This record gives sequence, structure tokens and C-alpha cells, in this order.
Amino acid sequence: MSLPPLAVTGSTGALGGMVARDLAERGVAQRLLVRSPDRAPALDGAAVVACSYGDGRAARAALDGVETLLMVSASESAERLREHRTFLDAAAAAGVRHVVYTSFAGAAADSTFTLGRDHWATEQHILDQGLTHTFLRDNFYLDFLPTVMIGEGGVIRGPAGDGRVAAVARADVARSAVAVLLDPPSHADTTYTMTGPEALTLAEAATVIRDVTGRDVTFHDETVEEAYASRRRWEAPDWQYDAWVSTYTAIKLGEVAEVSDDVRRLTGRAPLSLRDLLVPDHA
Repeated sequence: MSLPPLAVTGSTGALGGMVARDLAERGVAQRLLVRSPDRAPALDGAAVVACSYGDGRAARAALDGVETLLMVSASESAERLREHRTFLDAAAAAGVRHVVYTSFAGAAADSTFTLGRDHWATEQHILDQGLTHTFLRDNFYLDFLPTVMIGEGGVIRGPAGDGRVAAVARADVARSAVAVLLDPPSHADTTYTMTGPEALTLAEAATVIRDVTGRDVTFHDETVEEAYASRRRWEAPDWQYDAWVSTYTAIKLGEVAEVSDDVRRLTGRAPLSLRDLLVPDHA
């Protein structure tokens, strides 16, 4: 029995799961590449295949016969770039034709957001392999503003100053990815920047959250030194502290402020704003 030529990674996570469910609802056959098959969603037309980014041999076997691959970036870790390269080497060896990769809006060799450098290096590896590509360069996730970024006492803390962030809802990235996967040739060798409809300061974001939800949310502009100190209450490796703090310094320096119309171009609908996301009908 032949497996579907469309492969989707990350289906046990938020973004990849949205994509996989959307494709299944449209009747599109897909191959779900997952580390833990028992955690994969049960979807019509989906074949589950065990696969790990860091295991080149297993990845090569899992990717055999794949023509189009959605590669959702791996979880943050010190080994992420090595795992990405191993997986992409396997994809090239398996004859994958087109890689759709979820990258970062500020991806660059010298990106202030330290993990943006990994995304840039992954993009370069895809190009070096000669693979047809579509890069979905996601801004920071809008979903994180009313959840992950709000800390003790309802305070968003970080050295972001008056910088702006054009954060994008994960649902909009998922819809954009589906649009590409339904017609890969139309998006070959193209880069899209995934953003929301507006660029907010974190103080403005706090105001929107407060107005819509009634929560007492404020923004505190830390210094870089204060930001490292406040995060060292959690035990983590140095690269993780750098990633956490540079999220805010990237905002301060304007590296994630650009508002793009690419979500609308791909999906035919306006991207969700923070206010939209907080309204139950949209959430």
C-alpha cells in the first residue's frame, strides 16, 4: 500500500495539528510524521509514520515517496539546528521535491532574536540542498500575548520599550500553510511574511487585553539586566535565557514591526487582530 505523497510534521502540536485537521476535513490524504505515533491525531485519510528530525535513517525511510513536505520547526533546543539539517539531508536523499518551512519573520544571520538565526540557517540549508521551497516567515505568535507573556501580577515584563510587534495568530499561519499545500507549484521558491493586521507596542497589547477581558494587565519595560535577573528564577540553559530576553529586544529594535498582507493573499481573509483573538467567536 502506497503512502500519501504529502507529509505533515508537527501534527501532535498546535500549528501542525491545525494544518492536519484542516487537510483531513477537505479530504486530502496526508502522511503524518510524528515522534510518538500513539499521540498522533486520528484523522480520515491520514497515515501515521514514526519519524524524528534527529534520526537521519528513520527520517529517510519515513520520507520515501514524499513529494511535498510541511516542515514545522522543531521545539526550541540547543540541538534544533543540527536536527533540522539532519532531517533536510534525509528529505533531499529521499527525493522530496518541495519543502514548506515555518520560519521566522526576522530570520537573519544576525537576528536580534537569537532563535531567528537558527531559522535563517535552516532556510540556507534548504537552499543549499537545491530543494524547491516555500518559507512561511511567522512573526511572534499573537496567541502568546494574552497567555505566555503575562506573568505574575498580570504584568508583561521585558525590555521592549515602545517597539512594535506585528504578531500573527497561529490559526492564520495554519490556514496559510494549507493554502500552500493545496497548490504547491503556485508558491514554489517564494517567501511569505506571516503577520497580524497591526503592529502593537506591548503597552497597547496590555490595554487591549484589559479592555476585552477585564483582566488587570500592564506592561513593565525592564532593562536587559532586569530581564535576565527576573528570568533566572527558572532554571534554564544560557541559550534559553538569551532567547527569552531577545524576544523583547527584537521588538524594541523594530525587527518584527513590519505588517504584511501575505496572510490575506494566501487565505482570502484578513488575519486576526488581538481583539479578534480574544473574542470567543474568533478564539
